[in-house]
Amino acid sequence: MRIALPLLTLALLPAVAGCVPKKNAKTPQPATPASSALVVLLPDRGTTTAGRAEVSNGKGRVELAEAQAGVTVAPGEGPKPMTMAQDEVQRIFGDALASLPPPPQHFVLYFRFDSEELTDESRRLVQDVLTVVKQRADPEVIAIGHTDTTGARAKNVELGLRRAMAVRTLLVDAGLPASAVAMRSHGEGALLVQTADNVFEPRNRRVEITVR
Repeated sequence: MRIALPLLTLALLPAVAGCVPKKNAKTPQPATPASSALVVLLPDRGTTTAGRAEVSNGKGRVELAEAQAGVTVAPGEGPKPMTMAQDEVQRIFGDALASLPPPPQHFVLYFRFDSEELTDESRRLVQDVLTVVKQRADPEVIAIGHTDTTGARAKNVELGLRRAMAVRTLLVDAGLPASAVAMRSHGEGALLVQTADNVFEPRNRRVEITVR
């Protein structure tokens, strides 16, 4: 991410005698002081991972690469690096952070061979998916179906979609509006475990679910 901050300057334009009729002349108003800027790199919610950011203006550039690294930018000056303590992060940004939506959560459900039937373990995991969905005020779910490499590619795309539809049915039966679940299929085109063609691989027979 690159953040470019404009160089903040103050300027008063002096009146030039004779350029403006007296009756239209206005008394110059005091300039509003320019404020400093503060940029802090924070980790994704629920993780300690914070990407990278670059803050620059006409006076300099600073790259942020660690959580809680930041810069201050005063009017007419370049970015100055700093590190913000966690209690300061909470004091300054606490309200804004609390208002953010919860981060997406991901689940993987596995299926029996050549079937839209969940394995016993994955059937038990459905309850965890439903719990997360019900915690969202306005949930959105994406279900992507996958297969292993046995069978024809075109048929596997169809099978992957049927598996995604099976997950959608479970969620809708539990009370989620049908319009809240998007489905698609990758068939055998996005293997979790790379195999040759016509290889039985249970971990590739799956539906990947993202709840937002």
